[in-house]
Amino acid sequence: MAKFLAELLGCTLPEKGASPMFEVRLKSMLSNTPISSLLIFLYILQQDKMPQTPPFPVMYGSNGYNKNLYKAKEEDYEGLYYHENNLVSGSLEALIEHLVPTVAYFPDRTYIFTFLLSSRLFIHPYELMSKVCHLCVDQQRLADPQADKVQEVRKIAPKILQLLTEWTETFPYDFRDERMMKSLKELTHRLSTGDELYRKAVQQMTQTLIRKLTTLSQYEEALAKINSSVTDRLTVLKTKPQAIQRDILTICSDPFTLAQQLTHIELERLSYIGPEEFIQALVQKDPLDNDKRCFSDHKKASNLEAYVEWFNRLSYLVATEICMPVKKKHRARVIEFFIDVARECFNIGNFNSLMAIITGMNMSPVSRLKKTWGKVKTAKFDILEHQMDPSSNFYNYRTALRGATQRSITAHSSREKIVIPFFSLLIKDIYFLNEGCANRLPNGHVNFEKFWELAKQVMEFMTWKKVECPFDRDRKILQYLLTAPVFSEDALYLASYESEGPENNMEKDRWKSLRCV
Repeated sequence: MAKFLAELLGCTLPEKGASPMFEVRLKSMLSNTPISSLLIFLYILQQDKMPQTPPFPVMYGSNGYNKNLYKAKEEDYEGLYYHENNLVSGSLEALIEHLVPTVAYFPDRTYIFTFLLSSRLFIHPYELMSKVCHLCVDQQRLADPQADKVQEVRKIAPKILQLLTEWTETFPYDFRDERMMKSLKELTHRLSTGDELYRKAVQQMTQTLIRKLTTLSQYEEALAKINSSVTDRLTVLKTKPQAIQRDILTICSDPFTLAQQLTHIELERLSYIGPEEFIQALVQKDPLDNDKRCFSDHKKASNLEAYVEWFNRLSYLVATEICMPVKKKHRARVIEFFIDVARECFNIGNFNSLMAIITGMNMSPVSRLKKTWGKVKTAKFDILEHQMDPSSNFYNYRTALRGATQRSITAHSSREKIVIPFFSLLIKDIYFLNEGCANRLPNGHVNFEKFWELAKQVMEFMTWKKVECPFDRDRKILQYLLTAPVFSEDALYLASYESEGPENNMEKDRWKSLRCV
């Protein structure tokens, strides 16, 4: 994972200058994304008058903190510290207790999300689940044979089940761990014993979780199949004459259609990235944890990595399509086509594909083709490069992203809801936020002020990834984008030199060495 982050943070960008540390922008991002309610609970919840947590919108204040709407007085929570009514720090044990409902209390959804997201920096999810289970049992005396179990269950079960529903729906990948499933089954069995209503609710929650995990497994199998079918373009060219080779213009000559299909791929891959994967990529040993084991058994951020690999593939595909044609006129036509595709991606709100295309066209094997670029009308490309200019901390891009986000919030059509961020920059923002603030305060308490900020960034992404692509799928185009062979970096240089010969001694030496391979 450290290697992956190192490669990611050094990802190729258009050579416009280095970007400084990314600023944290304090703005509300939680949109109307209601969780799948267990309908069978509604009557029970109303009868119990359980404190209802608002369905996600605007629960962060303008100062960046969650308002913690249903907390009791500050002194009621030993080990938790507040500033101006905002939870800013606490011991890990106190924060765990704050997560667990009681008869009179239910944590608000922003706290649940933030703590479940960030707690994995300090404790394994399965260990957290075990602690939650014990607290639920101990605090409510569910294990006490002298207690009236039916009444105890009726008082607390709806709240515990809602907490578990939040966990299984927002962080389903945690439950790929058998230890998590074991704890979940034990607690839900205890809650549902002897009550048909709760048993049905637990069954619905479990079935939803299993469907999500099954869908994830199928997606990962499909990705593995796609990756195994991809071969190097140079190898293909050696075995088949170029005259019968397909290129992007023979598959799709309409820039808007290609931008739509790119958006399909982007949204599908985004949808499988769990929020915890952003934190999993940052996990290091907690210095206050006396356990000598590292977090080696944490689930890897495989879907996040796969999405970054897609960005790299698209960049190389663009460079390959430009460098492959023998004729200069054809190369210029391909460049102009991708400029139009990039512009359509910008209009859609697909900034990740836009940046991948710009990155591909800024690769050295492409940018050195001066005679080819001389035949290209670059005015539109210059505008796009200006929009994605990394100077001033990607100021132009961030302004465009804010505009797309606002459009999404007030959208009247599904197309207007699309916001696909430049993903590597999003990860960098989260990385620098994590690196710039300590997880622990000098007194050993968890720096929860930091985790509100992390949660805000991740939750904005969660809103974006839930948008369904409104465009029709074209299987032929999608298949080409996902599986068409691409040149390696060396093969790109070789093709570039074959198209326009080396201009200096360094290029001549490289060309000779590549031809000898």
